[in-house]
Amino acid sequence: MKLRLVPALLILFVMAVTIRLGFWQLDRAHQKEAIEARISRYESAPPQIVTKAPIAAQAIEYHRVRAYGRFVPQRVVYLDNRPYRDQPGFYVVMPLQLADGGYILVNRGWLPRNADVRTAIAPYSTPAGDLWIEGIARGNASRAFELGEGGSAAHQPIRQNLDTAAYAAETGLPLQPFVIQQTNDTGDRLVRDWPAPTTGVERNYGYMLQWWGMAAAALAFGLYAARRAAKKAT
Repeated sequence: MKLRLVPALLILFVMAVTIRLGFWQLDRAHQKEAIEARISRYESAPPQIVTKAPIAAQAIEYHRVRAYGRFVPQRVVYLDNRPYRDQPGFYVVMPLQLADGGYILVNRGWLPRNADVRTAIAPYSTPAGDLWIEGIARGNASRAFELGEGGSAAHQPIRQNLDTAAYAAETGLPLQPFVIQQTNDTGDRLVRDWPAPTTGVERNYGYMLQWWGMAAAALAFGLYAARRAAKKAT
């Protein structure tokens, strides 16, 4: 069977790219499975105490944590477009001044949005004085899609997203580089029915099969085209 050089090279290129992309998705799936195993292991581990001593976000993410301090309500940020059971609302994110002088951001919970006035904040309470906050360490306070800067401009109480490092520079607070997703009840009327952290590993396996399916289709097409060309040549 005689193959033409240029079409054969093109088919081999397509196969090489799609096979490589399939292996990339397989590697991503394995990484996410490792994260899921970490989350499961940390669920039964004792909580770590957070102080002002710096902790890398990668070293503590998904761990159970506890922190003792008092909230700084004048620095609150409301993260918009955070629905709960199909109802629009905000996440209430507030710094906690730790007893030893450091600070950490706390995602305190969900608050419904006023249906008539978008920027109106429903009433909730903030405990006064020092208290224990328990929760899960997360790399950020949750991310939502936004175009450009969107609603994340500095010094605005209502934002789309909140970058911890940028917020630390904005406020001058010596923040830990991670956020506590609060789980204990402090009588503040906020909802803390957090969605389970999912990594979407099934999607990566699905994309892997799609890429490898494209590689198989390219091979089948090349063999079919070569066969037709051979028949015409005879």
